[in-house]
Amino acid sequence: MQQIRWFERTFDFTFEQNIFPSIVERLDGTSVRLKAKLENIPESVLILKPRGGWSIKENVGHLIDLESLWQRRLHDILDNKEYLSSTDLNNTQTDIAQHNNTDIAQLLKQFREIREITLKNLASLEEEDVYKTALHPRLKTPMRTMDLFLFVAEHDDHHLAKITEIIRIKE
Repeated sequence: MQQIRWFERTFDFTFEQNIFPSIVERLDGTSVRLKAKLENIPESVLILKPRGGWSIKENVGHLIDLESLWQRRLHDILDNKEYLSSTDLNNTQTDIAQHNNTDIAQLLKQFREIREITLKNLASLEEEDVYKTALHPRLKTPMRTMDLFLFVAEHDDHHLAKITEIIRIKE
């Protein structure tokens, strides 16, 4: 089954319940899920680029590449900026980073370390911070801190599903 492309996704951030603790739990689990999924995958599969897309290593590298954006956007919201920081919609950083040349254990370690910084920042938030907003530059919709990190968790899952798709191609 083919999943929808990320930039074609729509999001509904109209819920009122504070689900932020569950979102943080999902974010914390991404590195564990990645490690469990990839610990026995051969290098030939880790660098496979089906249909011209990113390899497994490049998908992991992309998560590393974007983590600083999520951290920057958290600060945008907490600093009461009108708009969240924009990103390179072409993902140039991931395309030029040559993540396939990095050992998977190192990529997983890098992801865990940078995600730990994000989680530390989230752990210090007060409940009122969870409801602060800024406008998402591409979606043109207000995003609360809670919405932003639900978006991040969905992005993590999107790439985990892409990785699973690549693994299944080789099975």
